[in-house]
Amino acid sequence: MRAFEGQFSDNKPIRRSMEEKRRLLAELEQTLAGMKPHTSPGLRDSIKGRILELRADIGGGKR
Repeated sequence: MRAFEGQFSDNKPIRRSMEEKRRLLAELEQTLAGMKPHTSPGLRDSIKGRILELRADIGGGKR
């Protein structure tokens, strides 16, 4: 079955408002802080990278 225009599977980035970005940033920071020591370094790096992207997108954001 083919996707129609505007469907989520169109491989387009999800547009988020600034409020959603701030909420996601806070959630990711909380997730990173709550990770156990044995969590894989790859997962930690991935979350840290996403946090940096969101901070840059928000314009510095909270640190």
